[in-house]
Amino acid sequence: MATFVTTPTKTPSDKSASAMSRKHPHPNPNSADSSVRSSRFEAYNRLQAAAVAFGEKLPIPEIVALGGQSDGKSSLLEALLGFRFNVREVEMGTRRPLILQMVHDPSALEPRCRFQEEDSEEYGSPVILASAIADIIKSRTEALLKKTKASVSSKPIVMRAEYAHCPNLTIIDTPGFVLKAKKGEPENTPEEILTMVKSLASPPHRILLFLQQSSVEWCSSLWLDSIREIDPTFRRTVIAVSKFDNRLKEFSDRWEVDRYLSASGYLGDNTRPFFVALPKDRGTISNDEFRKQISQVDSEVLRHLNEGIKGGFDEEKFRPYIGFGRLRDYLESELQKRYKEAAPATLALLEQRCSEVTAELDKMDCKIQATSDISYLRRSAMLYAASISNHVGALIDGAADPAPEQWGKTTVEEQSESGLGSWPSVTADIKPPNATLRLYGGAAFERVMHEFRCAVYSIECPPVSREKVANILLAHAGRGGGRGATEAAAEIARTAARSWLAPLLDTACDRLAFVLGNLYDLALERNRSRDSEYGMKSEKMDGYVGFHAALRHVYNRFIKDLAKQCKQLVRHHLDSVTSPYSQVCYENGFRGSFGSSATSFYKFNQASAGSFCLELTDGGPAACDEIMRDQENIPPEMIGQQTTPGKAAEARGALRESQMTVPETPSPDQPCDAAYAGVKKELGNDIGARKWVSRLTGNNRNTDHVRVQNGGSLLFGDTGSNSGSAYSEICSSAAHHFARIREVLVERSVASTLNSGFLTPCRERLVVALGLDLFAVNDEKFMDMFVAPDAIGVLQNERQSLQKRQKVLRSCLNEFKSVARAL
Repeated sequence: MATFVTTPTKTPSDKSASAMSRKHPHPNPNSADSSVRSSRFEAYNRLQAAAVAFGEKLPIPEIVALGGQSDGKSSLLEALLGFRFNVREVEMGTRRPLILQMVHDPSALEPRCRFQEEDSEEYGSPVILASAIADIIKSRTEALLKKTKASVSSKPIVMRAEYAHCPNLTIIDTPGFVLKAKKGEPENTPEEILTMVKSLASPPHRILLFLQQSSVEWCSSLWLDSIREIDPTFRRTVIAVSKFDNRLKEFSDRWEVDRYLSASGYLGDNTRPFFVALPKDRGTISNDEFRKQISQVDSEVLRHLNEGIKGGFDEEKFRPYIGFGRLRDYLESELQKRYKEAAPATLALLEQRCSEVTAELDKMDCKIQATSDISYLRRSAMLYAASISNHVGALIDGAADPAPEQWGKTTVEEQSESGLGSWPSVTADIKPPNATLRLYGGAAFERVMHEFRCAVYSIECPPVSREKVANILLAHAGRGGGRGATEAAAEIARTAARSWLAPLLDTACDRLAFVLGNLYDLALERNRSRDSEYGMKSEKMDGYVGFHAALRHVYNRFIKDLAKQCKQLVRHHLDSVTSPYSQVCYENGFRGSFGSSATSFYKFNQASAGSFCLELTDGGPAACDEIMRDQENIPPEMIGQQTTPGKAAEARGALRESQMTVPETPSPDQPCDAAYAGVKKELGNDIGARKWVSRLTGNNRNTDHVRVQNGGSLLFGDTGSNSGSAYSEICSSAAHHFARIREVLVERSVASTLNSGFLTPCRERLVVALGLDLFAVNDEKFMDMFVAPDAIGVLQNERQSLQKRQKVLRSCLNEFKSVARAL
């Protein structure tokens, strides 16, 4: 259970205060209580060093010093140490925390300082010169920031200082708050410092020592609100007002100084700040002189309060909180109290950590042993791959764990992360149902299918130029057969379908492959969470990076192959429905679907069956309704009859000149219910014209309905209306054909093909595919996934590190057991 520090509110008696002063900072080394406190302090220091070295998160009671830059934190650290090392000159505390482990050692008449090695629990050689401490701190800070390419770092520097004139105290000095970055630093440096300091101060087992200059009023404090965010009621915060001697000059009466010392209305009734002043002389002096100056400043402050202030001050109420010595004694006693309270919980936590490290060590031994046991690795790998395959199948079938809110994706996220973006050639904003929900697995698959349908149905048959219609229609009309216009419209629709629908089919396959590809990470998470939830002991393959990489690669290749196969299948369906031999455009349901338009177009098509010289230029002659009416009076069986090629001359001879006709192409501006237009014209004696007309009419039984124009050319009358032209009818029919092709392709073919092409193999063939690629290989190739070059050496190094960590933790455990017995 976390305990909290409350800055004392009950004023100690002078006797107790005197006793406290006598007890600190030089406890009697021969007393039993001092020996226990010293052992406890050493045990926590060793544990703290181990925690820093191995990255352990242990709730060790610690003091964290906070405050703005130039608020006096560095001077306070020097005063607590009992000697100067000029920290302030190199701005040590501005970019990296410093853990100061102060050890009271009566035999250390000169400071013995050692720095803990980076990423190790070992300490380096003692630093001989105190002035070198600042250089080491500066160089380590700069080296780490250069390596991490950052402006600040939360990784602490640990310094152990053994000295006869320092208390048993551990303080974490944090970077000072700043309002503006220094020259050459990133602009966001102040925010990064604030974020890092809050992170260091947030754990509830840490005591906060907040320093603020006396010249700053509580109501205008820049950083007090930041401390409130961390500890709203100041239950674990010790507030120290630095440079108190600067403020004393402003007081003349007792009520003024008492009101200031009480800090009422800003800190709460139960919070009492300490007021500290330290020597200002930064000249070169001995350590003894430095400590003497600290004592003198404390005495001068008290003398000024008693003699320089009219009426003095409320000594009974505020005396325990004035002076550096009182703050030092309080911090040491408070930390010792916290150590004592936390010892049982720390002992239990150490036992737990030792058990966990032992289990990790056993697991590492199994890994090292498994590198030579191929059958065991094969069995474990096969079971793991089968488990992943089962989870993929469950996700496809609708499993809703892990949480879709965290692991699912919206439609926009799928489009962005897949790199496919919007649907090709689709200008409409496609928003399928549930587009904003985070889905995965089978649900996401169905959403993409629905989105594909929406995209396909948003595309209409694109406009076709008159030249293109003319090229297609002329070619089909020349073949005869009675369906030239229908075939032309169908060919236009088939070409448009192949051009516009093929990219959509490819995109649908790629989007579905992306949805299924994401299931691998979800299957891994599901496998981990299921093992943790049910306490299952499935095959643990953690740490085999090569195997995991190979498994992921094979899975991705399996999904990629499925996408390739599905693209081929849906392209085959597209080719089938757009084939000239497909009857999609001629099914009975088509005519019934489009009513009078289809009927009129059918009439137009029959009327122009025998024509091959067609006119589709823009603004061509208009047609005559009379021809179509006469055409409708001909029995159907006669319409379909063809003149026998051998009797063509006989037929021509039987015709009178006035009955000679020329077949005519329907104009783009011709009315939809008439196929021909002509102007009656008497023929001259031009034999060449007669022969040309005879060739034209050789296969037409309705020659008396068309008149030949002068000079053998065609002349169309003007009906005055272009709304129902042949061009428009062909385009309209092509659009209907396109819609029919689209409907048949999507509803009859693609949906079932994509489901069976993607989902069925993932359910039924995934585990076999993974097994064949990963395990149907010889032992040498199989072991490449588990024993990479130098892998054995890496495992051995990890094992040695675990053994070292286990040894240190067991040593700390034994120390705490001894401490617990002495409590």
